[in-house]
Amino acid sequence: MQHQSFDRGRPNLIARLPGQGKAPPLLLYGHLDVVTTGAQEWQHPPFEGKLIDGYVWGRGALDMKGGVVMLLEAFLRAKAEGFMPAGDVLLVLVSDEEAGGFYGARYLVEEHSALFQGIRYAIGEFGGFSFYIDRQRFYPIMVAEKQVCRLQATLRGSGGHGSLSSPGGVMARLGRMLQDLDRREMPVHVTPVARMMVDGLKSNLPLPTRLVLGRLLNPRFTKRILRLMGTRGQVFDPLFHHTVNATMVQGGEKINVLPSEIVVDMDGRLLPGFGPEDMLAEVRQIIGPDVDLEVTRYDPGPAEPDMGLFPLLSDILRAADPLAVPVPMLLPGATDGRLFARLGIQTYGFLPMPLPPGFNFIETIHGSDERIPVEALGFGAKAIYQLICRFGDVMR
Repeated sequence: MQHQSFDRGRPNLIARLPGQGKAPPLLLYGHLDVVTTGAQEWQHPPFEGKLIDGYVWGRGALDMKGGVVMLLEAFLRAKAEGFMPAGDVLLVLVSDEEAGGFYGARYLVEEHSALFQGIRYAIGEFGGFSFYIDRQRFYPIMVAEKQVCRLQATLRGSGGHGSLSSPGGVMARLGRMLQDLDRREMPVHVTPVARMMVDGLKSNLPLPTRLVLGRLLNPRFTKRILRLMGTRGQVFDPLFHHTVNATMVQGGEKINVLPSEIVVDMDGRLLPGFGPEDMLAEVRQIIGPDVDLEVTRYDPGPAEPDMGLFPLLSDILRAADPLAVPVPMLLPGATDGRLFARLGIQTYGFLPMPLPPGFNFIETIHGSDERIPVEALGFGAKAIYQLICRFGDVMR
């Protein structure tokens, strides 16, 4: 395991708003780092934060400097107005989430866990944005996420001279392995949180769509329904399978030498309630027994979420937007929530933002022309402020 240490060049900000001591503390947290813009082409400079056409444009506008603005505005408003919440409110802004949290949340959890004493619930990314199905406006609130389970596959062979034919060599086996991973689907698993999400969606939709979504919860029909859903099915697909993707390949040292070993690093994501042995078993069914396979990193998460705060978050959204239909969400990716979960803290992805129809939230994050509506920033800040004010009513 990588050793956690403090990096003076990447500090974390921690602020506490004292409460009355009548309720447990509430944690608000977010990350300040962003991903690269790479070779992306942007309409506007990605690091200038320009305000154009009602949007703030720039890398991190959605993930997650816009969310940090919401958290900070709500926190500072409570301080400026002299509001004393029922319990302390802890604001934590970390420097390192996109690269694993080693200097951010992971460091704080492992080295400074006393800061989070008594905290049961937290607000962070990745949820609260609006999206539409059949003109119905849903606000998914992230209550669970898939677990990080990285794998390494090693293929070994005899090697040899590059001038010789080499049928069945490690390069050929690598090609077959990658094609098998691409073509063969992993088994369907219907987890409790995926069932909650689908039930929340279908109960607010007209009959034809309701029937289609309901079939997702029957493993005999899940794969067929996902295919029928087209591009939208691609969004739901990782909610019913473990996933694994080859992302890095190392092998070969000289152009005229057949490699005797190739190492493939794979990004695996496990559904809640499963362990790394489940991932290994399912991947071995796909790639066969002649590949050495090991888990190189596993960040466990809780099997089922603590839904105690969900009703209040839903009420806040419905009060802010009468057309809102809040639903619990299983996130196919991972956030710092998996690290705070080690301390028994349940994170809710709750950065409320009404988005216009047609705005593709998922594709815009980490993509070119990342942006957030200015109105969404104010909407989210007000919703989080309401949470600070009302949190004690739930926890007393």
